Amino acid sequence: MRVLIVDDEALARQRVRRLLQNEADVEVVGEAETGREAVAMIRELQPDLVCLDVQMPGLDGFGVLEELDGGPVPMVLFITAYDEHAQRAFDVHAVDYVLKPVDADRFRAAFDKARKQRANAVAAERLGELLETVRRLADGSAASAGAADLAAGLAAGAAAGSAAAVPGAGNGRYASRILVKQDGRMFFVKTTEIDWIEADRNYVRLHVGKTAHTIRERISHLEETLDPRLFARIHRSTIVNLNRVREMQQWFSGDYVVILEDGTRLRLSRHYRDRVEKQVGV
Repeated sequence: MRVLIVDDEALARQRVRRLLQNEADVEVVGEAETGREAVAMIRELQPDLVCLDVQMPGLDGFGVLEELDGGPVPMVLFITAYDEHAQRAFDVHAVDYVLKPVDADRFRAAFDKARKQRANAVAAERLGELLETVRRLADGSAASAGAADLAAGLAAGAAAGSAAAVPGAGNGRYASRILVKQDGRMFFVKTTEIDWIEADRNYVRLHVGKTAHTIRERISHLEETLDPRLFARIHRSTIVNLNRVREMQQWFSGDYVVILEDGTRLRLSRHYRDRVEKQVGV
């Protein structure tokens, strides 16, 4: 496991490094003294785990995670002298929260959690790749819906023990479900439940009610897998579920505002206007 240590106190970093020396298969890829330095090193080194102090001058530990929003975020083990941030740490899905001075046994227990979470994440990643291969093979051979689901179910069963079993993948020409891998687990989101989709560089966010799921995918590629009778690209960074559209209002310079049933307002650019009008039969 590749680990980055982040703390503005040199003695604290040394303590964590010594404790990590007792763990097998661990590589300390670097140390950061500030939050800004931590953000840069996480983006460059892409560690599996960050041992992160909460209170640091300038950008604190939670600020580091906010800076990484939308990109790859490693597992986080908070190590701090203050316990009032514990609830917030678990709200951001931290592996654990260890208080200073760091007890060796307590650190080992927290690190074991990280090791297990990483193992689950790796298993989920492998299973996801297997399911995607099964889906493509099923689509390419025009397999029936039942055959595609059965094949995917068998693939999931083959991985039982290393990851939770999951239902079959999407079938037919267009995707009926999208695989989401998050926090070491894997699940499907039905496309019919998606309200709208937002692009963020090499990622997209699937907005489902009040929840948003981030997956690594380009919006142009995802668009090709969605049923055009149900979904429309309204902007270079936005796809909308047409069944969620309440109304469209004219805006400036030929653009429109698309208003969803929940009140969400999205921009319909001129570039996509003609295509959307054809899709909705205008």
